[in-house]
Amino acid sequence: MKYSLSLSDSPDEALRQAIAESLVAYNASKAGQSNHRVLSICLHNGDKNCLGGLYGRTDYNWLFVELIFVPESMRGQGIGRDIMNMAEKEAIARNCHGIWLDTFEFQARTFYEKLGFQVFGELPDFPDGFSRYFMKKSLNG
Repeated sequence: MKYSLSLSDSPDEALRQAIAESLVAYNASKAGQSNHRVLSICLHNGDKNCLGGLYGRTDYNWLFVELIFVPESMRGQGIGRDIMNMAEKEAIARNCHGIWLDTFEFQARTFYEKLGFQVFGELPDFPDGFSRYFMKKSLNG
């Protein structure tokens, strides 16, 4: 079969969707349906504007926390813990047995460790001079 390759730094969403649909179909043929569901938690101010929060998804009985943010001026008040606790409760309601996420060395590794997360992987020099940590937490007892 003849083929060609093209590279772009600005592909349209249709390209991403075409690749994702093929990958999802392949994964489902091997591992079954992922039961993919988005999970979001918004941190609102008094005017109901979103200042931060959490964005993730559940797949294959795991919650992946893709994004979490609490403004610096609001840190140290337990808001991040409250967000993670809310996400964990929802993950349990969705029959997840674990949560995973990644964080940079200059971000929140110790915060997650206090919540029961453990490092299962490290990518050094991403970005240069820092590590990126991959962390997980079991929800089974």
